[in-house]
Amino acid sequence: MKATLAPSSLTFLPQSNPTCSFRSSPPSLGSLRPSSASMTTATARGSVAVTAAATSLRQGIAEFYNETSALWEEIWGDHMHHGFYDPNSPLQLSDSGHREAQIRMIEESLLFAGVTTEEQRIKRVVDVGCGIGGSSRYLASKFGAECIGITLSPLQAKRANDLAAAQSLSHQVSFQVADALEQPFEDGKFDLVWSMESGEHMPDKAKFVKELVRVAAPGGRIIIVTWCHRNLSQGEEALQPWEQNLLDRICKTFYLPAWCSTSDYVNLLQSLSLQDIKCADWSENVAPFWPAVIRTALTWKGLLSLLRSGMKSIKGALTMPLMIEGYKKGVIKFGIITCRKPL
Repeated sequence: MKATLAPSSLTFLPQSNPTCSFRSSPPSLGSLRPSSASMTTATARGSVAVTAAATSLRQGIAEFYNETSALWEEIWGDHMHHGFYDPNSPLQLSDSGHREAQIRMIEESLLFAGVTTEEQRIKRVVDVGCGIGGSSRYLASKFGAECIGITLSPLQAKRANDLAAAQSLSHQVSFQVADALEQPFEDGKFDLVWSMESGEHMPDKAKFVKELVRVAAPGGRIIIVTWCHRNLSQGEEALQPWEQNLLDRICKTFYLPAWCSTSDYVNLLQSLSLQDIKCADWSENVAPFWPAVIRTALTWKGLLSLLRSGMKSIKGALTMPLMIEGYKKGVIKFGIITCRKPL
């Protein structure tokens, strides 16, 4: 994973007080003019530090999902993402109802992006941050398409391939370990570029978006569903300190770099001249999800599975209430952003 710290780029690496605003700019150096030699040395040291931080983040993400994926599959099945619910519904959903809500998340995302089965152009799909391949297998079956999933977790890639074989989908679906910021695909390969809750892990949002656009075929659709922080108000340069502190605590557990907003993603897509750019805040539609996950974790089956899984899973469970707090206080937003690559 490569990253840079140029002021003009959107590079987000773990830091003590990470912020995510496109408005920020480096302070004026005034009359301070360091020598070219000292600037070169500082740049080299900065590059080493950024590379080390990016490598550490990448390893942390892989290890986190190596440890927690089996636990998630055991309790929630093979769709490792939020469900889509009707807001304010008094109905208490069963486990099967929650899994149906996860399928509905996929369908609502396709509907929002204007992708239907009538579109015969959907022949090749890439699932960026594929987990154990739930979305990939669903999309491949729905569209009769070839789907390739990528993940940083070797365990996830193996499990996804095993599940594809068990479902007789190996001829359509395959999975491999790869970096979303350095995808091993040629330009313009995929008719649908799918990122379901993986963008929050990306330390360089600008590079992430550019890679999604690069591998999309002309006329292809890009769908990004991700955790965001709230949009900054006019005149705001950053989140409030208490808001940032809340996100920092979540970042430490879930191996996340600095967050950004939905409007930040829109600005990035606009800068690349993408078409049909749309976004929506689905926070209300996912509100029942984290309470449901906590309830399953507090069952005997959930508690035993947590203890077997390891410390990362336990820390993840203890951090879940912070996600609920973030949603309730409006700091965390669940966003969908879609667009089309020009022909």
